[in-house]
Amino acid sequence: MNKKINKVIVSGGGTGGHIFPALAIANEIKMRNPDVDILFVGAEDRMEMERVPAAGYKIIGLPVMGFPRKPSLKLITFFKKLRQSARLAKKIVADFNPQVAIGVGGYASGPLLRAAAKNKVPSLIQEQNSYAGITNKLLSKKANCICVAYDNMERFFPADKIILTGNPVRKNLTEKQDRKTALEFFNLTETDKVVLIVGGSLGARSVNQAVLKNIELIAASGVQVIWQTGAYYFKNIQEELNGKKTGNLHIHKFITRMDLAYEVANLVISRAGAGTISELCLVGKASILVPSPNVSEDHQTKNAMALVDKQAALMVRDDEIDEKLFPLAFEVVADKDRCATLAGKSKELAKPDATVKIVDEIEKLVR
Repeated sequence: MNKKINKVIVSGGGTGGHIFPALAIANEIKMRNPDVDILFVGAEDRMEMERVPAAGYKIIGLPVMGFPRKPSLKLITFFKKLRQSARLAKKIVADFNPQVAIGVGGYASGPLLRAAAKNKVPSLIQEQNSYAGITNKLLSKKANCICVAYDNMERFFPADKIILTGNPVRKNLTEKQDRKTALEFFNLTETDKVVLIVGGSLGARSVNQAVLKNIELIAASGVQVIWQTGAYYFKNIQEELNGKKTGNLHIHKFITRMDLAYEVANLVISRAGAGTISELCLVGKASILVPSPNVSEDHQTKNAMALVDKQAALMVRDDEIDEKLFPLAFEVVADKDRCATLAGKSKELAKPDATVKIVDEIEKLVR
């Protein structure tokens, strides 16, 4: 007899790449168990403290922070906050008494999953990247199950705990969109060549700077460019572009309908976060990936190379984008066959049932 899921803790966040998978997993659990009580645990002052309540879930913030990259007085603050977070996580687990704890990566996952393990609560890790972070590597020793999106993850985790599921993605991306509606949403026509630029949920400074440095090239290209700047950069970019001709450059602080943006795009320029890559494969889009250099262990380059090695994407290094990115983008978008080949290869790597498979594993742990 199947045991129903009544109480679940989901922990992690920091970026959309962690939050969107967490919400996708929570929504699938809720769909199967309408009366379930789901509690999120995130990091104070990070974006999950807004995004999770907006999605209809409760969240508690821990004062945890990232490990300082350089020796400084921040190390003292880091360990102080880590101890505070460990104590608070212990209390949360004891008070809430979950049947299962799920970690999706991000600062809060560490203290929460350690507290769950000490309370004999079964736990599942969802690792999005092709190169595991140090927190998940440490947590894997106590976790019952580790759901991954890439092959060869035995380098980081115990092989007998690994399940290859893929990464959860936003549910509306799996639904077929009406192309006419998508074109109207962005004021485009069927004959337009379209490049979509996304820098992640928080934006990407170097990608945005590359756009600004190539305004004349973009204007002369005849290609329609949809540009998500990220909220942090939007105001300054508007001021910088004041008075410049940008008729084919469609600027957005944040694109609320990524499903429609993917529908109209012939080519996507993007960072190489694991969530974004999973989305690009799911919708089958040609892409140029620009890995962020500001991530731990350069994991975005490793994510990108997982596609590049299979001819499913192109890559431009962050320190080369000012000169190389847009000439390459306009060359590729003008080549219908090349776009189609890249799109087809990326589609072959898609794992559309990732969320379902992960929740199947969660149900096994509860049983």
